[in-house]
Amino acid sequence: MATFRLSRLLTKASVTRPLRAPFTVYEGPEGPAEVSEHPREGESAATIGELLTCPFCLSVWLVSTLTAAQLLWPRPTRTAMGALTALTVADALQLAYAALESRATGSAD
Repeated sequence: MATFRLSRLLTKASVTRPLRAPFTVYEGPEGPAEVSEHPREGESAATIGELLTCPFCLSVWLVSTLTAAQLLWPRPTRTAMGALTALTVADALQLAYAALESRATGSAD
């Protein structure tokens, strides 16, 4: 879950858009606090942009990094992964609550 949340945070979150901006082109909003982007033209920019816009592509690198970090710095890595996992659960609960609220409001009309 930590890898999932971190990959979404780095590739789709609106708050990390400035980090991706040199390598991506903004297309518009995509979901709750997420944006849609595509890689910029140019060989190196396109390669990095592809990695920074694809949560599946970035996940491979993140899980490798987190695995190595657990071997080198187990306690801080577990803490960070625990926080990212809690954030994933919190996001899922927020989205579920919003869906239930919208369903309840829609059925009352």
